[in-house]
Amino acid sequence: MDFAFTRDWIDRAVPGLWRYHKALPVPLSKAITFQEGMTPLTAFPVDDRAVYLKHDHLFQTGSYKDRGASVLVSHIQTLGIRSVVEDSSGNAGCAIAAYCAKANITCEIFVPEKTAPAKLSQLKMYGALVRKIPGSREETASAVHNAAKDKYYASHCWNAFFFQGTKTFAYEVWEQLGGRVPDVLVLPVGNGTLLLGAYIGFSELFLCGVIQKLPRIIGVQSAACNPLERMFQYPDAEFASTTWQDTLAEGIAIARPVRAKQILQALKDSRGTIVSVSDDEIKAALIKLGKMGLYIEPTGAAAMAALNQAIQFSSKKEIIVIALTGHGLKAFEKLDLILHHRS
Repeated sequence: MDFAFTRDWIDRAVPGLWRYHKALPVPLSKAITFQEGMTPLTAFPVDDRAVYLKHDHLFQTGSYKDRGASVLVSHIQTLGIRSVVEDSSGNAGCAIAAYCAKANITCEIFVPEKTAPAKLSQLKMYGALVRKIPGSREETASAVHNAAKDKYYASHCWNAFFFQGTKTFAYEVWEQLGGRVPDVLVLPVGNGTLLLGAYIGFSELFLCGVIQKLPRIIGVQSAACNPLERMFQYPDAEFASTTWQDTLAEGIAIARPVRAKQILQALKDSRGTIVSVSDDEIKAALIKLGKMGLYIEPTGAAAMAALNQAIQFSSKKEIIVIALTGHGLKAFEKLDLILHHRS
Protein backbone atom coordinates (compact mmCIF):
# COMPACT_ATOMS: atom_id res chain seq x y z
CA MET A 1 0.00 0.00 0.00
CA ASP A 2 1.71 3.22 -1.14
CA PHE A 3 -1.03 5.64 -0.15
CA ALA A 4 -3.38 6.26 2.75
CA PHE A 5 -6.82 7.00 1.35
CA THR A 6 -8.98 9.35 3.39
CA ARG A 7 -12.04 11.48 2.68
CA ASP A 8 -9.66 14.38 2.05
CA TRP A 9 -8.47 12.56 -1.05
CA ILE A 10 -11.85 13.07 -2.75
CA ASP A 11 -11.64 16.01 -5.16
CA ARG A 12 -15.26 17.15 -5.20
CA ALA A 13 -14.47 19.82 -7.78
CA VAL A 14 -13.97 17.01 -10.32
CA PRO A 15 -17.12 15.28 -11.65
CA GLY A 16 -17.40 11.52 -11.87
CA LEU A 17 -14.91 8.83 -10.97
CA TRP A 18 -11.87 11.06 -11.50
CA ARG A 19 -12.81 12.72 -8.21
CA TYR A 20 -10.66 9.87 -6.83
CA HIS A 21 -7.68 10.75 -9.04
CA LYS A 22 -5.32 10.78 -6.05
CA ALA A 23 -5.93 7.04 -5.76
CA LEU A 24 -5.56 6.39 -9.50
CA PRO A 25 -2.29 5.60 -11.35
CA VAL A 26 -2.73 8.28 -14.03
CA PRO A 27 -2.48 12.05 -13.40
CA LEU A 28 -5.73 13.96 -13.68
CA SER A 29 -4.12 16.17 -16.32
CA LYS A 30 -3.79 13.11 -18.57
CA ALA A 31 -7.32 11.78 -18.05
CA ILE A 32 -9.36 10.72 -21.09
CA THR A 33 -12.83 11.20 -19.71
CA PHE A 34 -16.45 11.92 -20.49
CA GLN A 35 -16.98 12.90 -16.83
CA GLU A 36 -18.25 9.36 -16.30
CA GLY A 37 -19.02 7.82 -12.93
CA MET A 38 -20.92 8.65 -9.75
CA THR A 39 -23.84 6.69 -11.15
CA PRO A 40 -26.97 6.78 -8.97
CA LEU A 41 -27.40 4.47 -5.99
CA THR A 42 -31.12 4.20 -5.36
CA ALA A 43 -33.10 2.52 -2.61
CA PHE A 44 -35.14 -0.53 -3.59
CA PRO A 45 -36.81 -1.72 -0.36
CA VAL A 46 -37.82 -5.37 -0.29
CA ASP A 47 -40.19 -5.97 2.62
CA ASP A 48 -38.09 -4.72 5.55
CA ARG A 49 -34.76 -5.18 3.76
CA ALA A 50 -32.40 -2.34 2.84
CA VAL A 51 -31.62 -3.01 -0.82
CA TYR A 52 -29.94 -0.53 -3.17
CA LEU A 53 -29.45 -0.58 -6.94
CA LYS A 54 -26.22 0.80 -8.39
CA HIS A 55 -27.02 2.14 -11.86
CA ASP A 56 -23.85 1.41 -13.79
CA HIS A 57 -25.91 1.05 -16.96
CA LEU A 58 -25.91 4.87 -17.11
CA PHE A 59 -22.45 5.33 -18.56
CA GLN A 60 -21.31 7.00 -21.77
CA THR A 61 -21.29 3.69 -23.68
CA GLY A 62 -24.04 2.01 -21.68
CA SER A 63 -22.05 -0.22 -19.33
CA TYR A 64 -19.76 -0.12 -16.29
CA LYS A 65 -16.82 -0.97 -18.55
CA ASP A 66 -16.31 2.77 -19.04
CA ARG A 67 -14.75 2.83 -15.57
CA GLY A 68 -11.86 0.67 -16.69
CA ALA A 69 -11.66 2.10 -20.20
CA SER A 70 -11.22 5.66 -18.96
CA VAL A 71 -8.21 4.79 -16.80
CA LEU A 72 -6.68 2.28 -19.22
CA VAL A 73 -6.93 4.52 -22.30
CA SER A 74 -5.60 7.44 -20.25
CA HIS A 75 -2.57 5.28 -19.42
CA ILE A 76 -2.16 4.25 -23.06
CA GLN A 77 -2.21 7.90 -24.06
CA THR A 78 0.60 8.71 -21.63
CA LEU A 79 2.71 5.98 -23.27
CA GLY A 80 2.30 7.63 -26.66
CA ILE A 81 0.69 4.51 -28.15
CA ARG A 82 -1.48 5.24 -31.21
CA SER A 83 -2.99 1.83 -32.06
CA VAL A 84 -4.45 -0.96 -29.92
CA VAL A 85 -6.29 -4.27 -30.15
CA GLU A 86 -8.87 -5.72 -27.74
CA ASP A 87 -11.19 -8.74 -27.56
CA SER A 88 -14.66 -8.52 -26.10
CA SER A 89 -18.17 -9.94 -26.12
CA GLY A 90 -19.26 -6.36 -26.79
CA ASN A 91 -19.37 -3.99 -23.83
CA ALA A 92 -15.65 -3.78 -23.08
CA GLY A 93 -14.90 -3.36 -26.75
CA CYS A 94 -17.42 -0.54 -27.02
CA ALA A 95 -15.89 1.19 -24.01
CA ILE A 96 -12.31 0.88 -25.27
CA ALA A 97 -13.40 2.02 -28.75
CA ALA A 98 -15.20 5.11 -27.43
CA TYR A 99 -12.32 6.29 -25.27
CA CYS A 100 -9.81 5.54 -28.02
CA ALA A 101 -11.94 7.66 -30.35
CA LYS A 102 -11.78 10.54 -27.88
CA ALA A 103 -8.01 10.09 -27.56
CA ASN A 104 -7.57 9.74 -31.35
CA ILE A 105 -6.14 6.25 -30.94
CA THR A 106 -7.04 3.66 -33.56
CA CYS A 107 -8.40 0.37 -32.27
CA GLU A 108 -9.26 -3.04 -33.61
CA ILE A 109 -11.86 -5.01 -31.67
CA PHE A 110 -12.17 -8.80 -31.93
CA VAL A 111 -15.66 -10.08 -31.07
CA PRO A 112 -17.48 -13.43 -31.15
CA GLU A 113 -19.48 -13.89 -34.35
CA LYS A 114 -22.75 -13.99 -32.35
CA THR A 115 -22.20 -10.62 -30.67
CA ALA A 116 -25.41 -8.56 -30.48
CA PRO A 117 -25.91 -6.40 -33.60
CA ALA A 118 -26.50 -3.32 -31.43
CA LYS A 119 -23.02 -3.66 -29.96
CA LEU A 120 -21.46 -4.19 -33.39
CA SER A 121 -23.12 -1.02 -34.67
CA GLN A 122 -21.90 0.86 -31.61
CA LEU A 123 -18.33 -0.31 -32.18
CA LYS A 124 -18.41 0.77 -35.80
CA MET A 125 -19.91 4.15 -34.94
CA TYR A 126 -16.87 4.83 -32.76
CA GLY A 127 -14.67 4.09 -35.76
CA ALA A 128 -13.33 0.77 -34.51
CA LEU A 129 -12.25 -1.92 -36.94
CA VAL A 130 -14.39 -4.94 -36.00
CA ARG A 131 -13.16 -8.49 -36.45
CA LYS A 132 -15.91 -11.12 -36.05
CA ILE A 133 -14.48 -14.47 -34.97
CA PRO A 134 -16.45 -17.74 -35.41
CA GLY A 135 -16.86 -19.94 -32.37
CA SER A 136 -16.64 -19.32 -28.65
CA ARG A 137 -15.50 -16.34 -26.60
CA GLU A 138 -12.27 -18.22 -25.95
CA GLU A 139 -11.58 -18.56 -29.69
CA THR A 140 -11.97 -14.79 -29.97
CA ALA A 141 -9.35 -14.37 -27.24
CA SER A 142 -6.98 -16.70 -29.11
CA ALA A 143 -7.40 -14.67 -32.30
CA VAL A 144 -6.52 -11.38 -30.63
CA HIS A 145 -3.36 -12.82 -29.09
CA ASN A 146 -1.86 -13.14 -32.56
CA ALA A 147 -2.73 -9.53 -33.37
CA ALA A 148 -1.29 -8.41 -30.04
CA LYS A 149 2.18 -9.50 -31.14
CA ASP A 150 2.44 -6.31 -33.16
CA LYS A 151 0.03 -3.93 -31.36
CA TYR A 152 -0.66 -2.88 -27.79
CA TYR A 153 -3.18 -5.21 -26.14
CA ALA A 154 -5.76 -3.00 -24.40
CA SER A 155 -7.21 -5.96 -22.55
CA HIS A 156 -9.94 -5.46 -19.96
CA CYS A 157 -9.07 -8.89 -18.53
CA TRP A 158 -5.28 -8.79 -18.43
CA ASN A 159 -4.35 -5.12 -18.10
CA ALA A 160 -4.11 -3.99 -14.46
CA PHE A 161 -4.97 -0.40 -15.35
CA PHE A 162 -8.50 -1.49 -16.29
CA PHE A 163 -9.04 -2.77 -12.74
CA GLN A 164 -7.77 0.53 -11.38
CA GLY A 165 -10.80 2.04 -13.09
CA THR A 166 -13.37 -0.51 -11.97
CA LYS A 167 -12.22 -0.19 -8.35
CA THR A 168 -13.93 3.22 -8.30
CA PHE A 169 -17.23 1.32 -8.09
CA ALA A 170 -16.31 0.56 -4.47
CA TYR A 171 -15.30 4.13 -3.69
CA GLU A 172 -18.58 5.45 -5.06
CA VAL A 173 -20.78 2.99 -3.16
CA TRP A 174 -18.90 3.78 0.05
CA GLU A 175 -19.26 7.53 -0.49
CA GLN A 176 -22.92 7.31 -1.52
CA LEU A 177 -23.77 5.26 1.57
CA GLY A 178 -22.35 8.02 3.73
CA GLY A 179 -19.10 6.28 4.53
CA ARG A 180 -20.70 2.89 5.12
CA VAL A 181 -19.96 -0.37 3.41
CA PRO A 182 -22.72 -2.69 2.15
CA ASP A 183 -22.96 -5.98 3.96
CA VAL A 184 -23.68 -7.86 0.74
CA LEU A 185 -22.65 -6.86 -2.79
CA VAL A 186 -24.25 -8.68 -5.74
CA LEU A 187 -22.41 -8.58 -9.07
CA PRO A 188 -22.65 -10.51 -12.36
CA VAL A 189 -19.35 -12.26 -13.05
CA GLY A 190 -17.78 -13.63 -16.21
CA ASN A 191 -14.17 -12.52 -16.46
CA GLY A 192 -14.54 -10.71 -13.14
CA THR A 193 -13.53 -7.19 -14.16
CA LEU A 194 -16.14 -5.55 -11.92
CA LEU A 195 -15.94 -8.10 -9.11
CA LEU A 196 -12.15 -7.85 -8.87
CA GLY A 197 -12.24 -4.08 -9.24
CA ALA A 198 -14.79 -3.75 -6.43
CA TYR A 199 -12.72 -6.12 -4.30
CA ILE A 200 -9.58 -4.05 -4.91
CA GLY A 201 -11.41 -0.81 -4.06
CA PHE A 202 -12.98 -2.06 -0.86
CA SER A 203 -9.70 -3.75 0.13
CA GLU A 204 -7.88 -0.43 -0.24
CA LEU A 205 -10.47 1.31 1.94
CA PHE A 206 -10.16 -1.49 4.49
CA LEU A 207 -6.35 -1.47 4.57
CA CYS A 208 -6.38 2.32 5.03
CA GLY A 209 -8.76 1.96 7.98
CA VAL A 210 -11.56 3.84 6.22
CA ILE A 211 -13.91 0.86 6.58
CA GLN A 212 -13.89 -1.91 9.17
CA LYS A 213 -14.93 -4.83 6.99
CA LEU A 214 -15.29 -5.99 3.40
CA PRO A 215 -18.73 -6.56 1.90
CA ARG A 216 -19.60 -10.19 1.35
CA ILE A 217 -19.49 -10.47 -2.43
CA ILE A 218 -21.99 -12.64 -4.29
CA GLY A 219 -20.86 -13.39 -7.84
CA VAL A 220 -23.70 -14.29 -10.20
CA GLN A 221 -23.25 -16.56 -13.21
CA SER A 222 -25.58 -17.91 -15.86
CA ALA A 223 -26.66 -21.50 -15.21
CA ALA A 224 -25.84 -22.14 -18.88
CA CYS A 225 -22.17 -21.29 -18.29
CA ASN A 226 -21.05 -21.36 -14.66
CA PRO A 227 -17.43 -22.54 -14.36
CA LEU A 228 -16.68 -20.25 -11.42
CA GLU A 229 -19.61 -21.59 -9.41
CA ARG A 230 -18.45 -25.12 -10.09
CA MET A 231 -14.89 -24.32 -9.06
CA PHE A 232 -16.06 -22.51 -5.94
CA GLN A 233 -18.15 -25.50 -4.87
CA TYR A 234 -15.66 -28.12 -6.07
CA PRO A 235 -12.12 -26.68 -5.84
CA ASP A 236 -10.60 -29.65 -7.66
CA ALA A 237 -12.94 -29.35 -10.66
CA GLU A 238 -11.48 -28.63 -14.09
CA PHE A 239 -12.78 -26.13 -16.61
CA ALA A 240 -13.09 -28.97 -19.08
CA SER A 241 -16.01 -30.35 -17.08
CA THR A 242 -17.98 -27.15 -17.61
CA THR A 243 -20.84 -27.32 -20.08
CA TRP A 244 -21.65 -24.25 -22.18
CA GLN A 245 -24.97 -23.38 -23.75
CA ASP A 246 -26.38 -20.25 -25.32
CA THR A 247 -27.72 -17.85 -22.73
CA LEU A 248 -29.39 -14.45 -22.57
CA ALA A 249 -26.49 -13.29 -20.41
CA GLU A 250 -23.84 -13.42 -23.15
CA GLY A 251 -21.60 -10.96 -21.31
CA ILE A 252 -20.87 -13.46 -18.52
CA ALA A 253 -20.83 -16.61 -20.66
CA ILE A 254 -17.09 -17.13 -20.17
CA ALA A 255 -16.18 -20.81 -20.07
CA ARG A 256 -12.55 -20.24 -19.02
CA PRO A 257 -12.15 -16.98 -17.06
CA VAL A 258 -8.50 -15.97 -17.21
CA ARG A 259 -8.50 -14.63 -13.64
CA ALA A 260 -10.51 -17.47 -12.13
CA LYS A 261 -8.11 -18.06 -9.21
CA GLN A 262 -8.13 -14.37 -8.27
CA ILE A 263 -11.94 -14.23 -8.48
CA LEU A 264 -12.33 -17.26 -6.23
CA GLN A 265 -9.79 -15.87 -3.77
CA ALA A 266 -11.65 -12.53 -3.65
CA LEU A 267 -14.88 -14.37 -2.87
CA LYS A 268 -13.20 -16.32 -0.08
CA ASP A 269 -11.49 -13.23 1.37
CA SER A 270 -14.82 -11.40 1.47
CA ARG A 271 -16.62 -14.41 2.97
CA GLY A 272 -18.80 -14.35 -0.12
CA THR A 273 -20.14 -16.95 -2.50
CA ILE A 274 -21.12 -17.53 -6.10
CA VAL A 275 -24.51 -18.53 -7.45
CA SER A 276 -26.11 -19.09 -10.83
CA VAL A 277 -29.43 -18.03 -12.31
CA SER A 278 -31.43 -19.50 -15.18
CA ASP A 279 -32.56 -17.65 -18.29
CA ASP A 280 -36.13 -17.83 -16.97
CA GLU A 281 -35.02 -16.08 -13.79
CA ILE A 282 -33.20 -13.44 -15.84
CA LYS A 283 -36.34 -12.89 -17.94
CA ALA A 284 -38.40 -12.42 -14.78
CA ALA A 285 -35.86 -9.92 -13.47
CA LEU A 286 -35.90 -8.01 -16.76
CA ILE A 287 -39.69 -7.71 -16.65
CA LYS A 288 -39.58 -6.63 -13.02
CA LEU A 289 -36.96 -3.98 -13.76
CA GLY A 290 -38.93 -2.79 -16.75
CA LYS A 291 -42.00 -2.20 -14.60
CA MET A 292 -39.77 -0.04 -12.41
CA GLY A 293 -38.84 2.07 -15.44
CA LEU A 294 -35.44 0.44 -15.90
CA TYR A 295 -34.31 -0.92 -19.28
CA ILE A 296 -31.43 -3.27 -18.52
CA GLU A 297 -29.55 -5.75 -20.70
CA PRO A 298 -29.90 -9.43 -19.72
CA THR A 299 -26.33 -9.73 -18.41
CA GLY A 300 -26.94 -6.71 -16.19
CA ALA A 301 -30.20 -8.18 -14.94
CA ALA A 302 -28.49 -11.38 -13.80
CA ALA A 303 -27.58 -9.78 -10.47
CA MET A 304 -31.19 -8.72 -9.92
CA ALA A 305 -32.26 -12.28 -10.72
CA ALA A 306 -30.19 -13.42 -7.73
CA LEU A 307 -32.01 -11.11 -5.28
CA ASN A 308 -33.76 -13.92 -3.42
CA GLN A 309 -30.46 -15.77 -3.02
CA ALA A 310 -28.87 -12.58 -1.70
CA ILE A 311 -31.66 -12.18 0.84
CA GLN A 312 -31.07 -15.73 2.04
CA PHE A 313 -27.37 -14.89 2.36
CA SER A 314 -28.02 -11.90 4.63
CA SER A 315 -29.83 -10.90 7.80
CA LYS A 316 -32.75 -8.48 7.96
CA LYS A 317 -30.74 -5.47 9.11
CA GLU A 318 -27.99 -5.82 6.54
CA ILE A 319 -27.53 -3.62 3.47
CA ILE A 320 -27.58 -5.27 0.04
CA VAL A 321 -26.25 -3.49 -3.07
CA ILE A 322 -27.04 -4.90 -6.52
CA ALA A 323 -25.13 -3.75 -9.59
CA LEU A 324 -27.04 -3.08 -12.83
CA THR A 325 -24.15 -3.20 -15.25
CA GLY A 326 -25.48 -2.64 -18.78
CA HIS A 327 -28.24 -0.77 -20.60
CA GLY A 328 -31.07 -2.56 -22.40
CA LEU A 329 -30.31 -0.78 -25.67
CA LYS A 330 -27.27 -3.05 -25.84
CA ALA A 331 -29.52 -6.06 -26.45
CA PHE A 332 -32.81 -4.78 -27.82
CA GLU A 333 -33.15 -7.82 -30.14
CA LYS A 334 -33.15 -10.23 -27.19
CA LEU A 335 -35.48 -8.04 -25.17
CA ASP A 336 -37.85 -7.74 -28.13
CA LEU A 337 -37.99 -11.53 -28.42
CA ILE A 338 -38.79 -11.83 -24.70
CA LEU A 339 -41.66 -9.38 -25.07
CA HIS A 340 -43.06 -11.19 -28.12
CA HIS A 341 -42.94 -14.53 -26.32
CA ARG A 342 -44.91 -13.03 -23.43
CA SER A 343 -47.64 -11.55 -25.63
